[in-house]
Amino acid sequence: MLREAGTERAYTGEYWDTHTKGSYRCRACGAELFTSREKFDSHCGWPSFWAPLADDAVVYLHDRKFGMDRVEVRCANCNSHLGHVFEGEGYETPTDQRYCINSISLTLVPDGE
Repeated sequence: MLREAGTERAYTGEYWDTHTKGSYRCRACGAELFTSREKFDSHCGWPSFWAPLADDAVVYLHDRKFGMDRVEVRCANCNSHLGHVFEGEGYETPTDQRYCINSISLTLVPDGE
């Protein structure tokens, strides 16, 4: 998944409905990418964040696979595929963006650990 830019099925990943406070790290390299402060319930079946931890934590690629025009999100440290970012969907978040990230791409480190 991380190297082949695949997408897990909706509502099957371990973090899509998680509300644990902590940081989400790249499963491949351990780089800190997102935190629970930016996570929100988008009801799309994947973990959703309105922003990465830092602007330089992720990189973006134009993705035109499968006849769609999307923006792919990758780990800036190891180039692993994380998911896609969408904007203008009307979510009441500070950025009106939804980083739709595969659970398999992440490891949650709860606060205090």
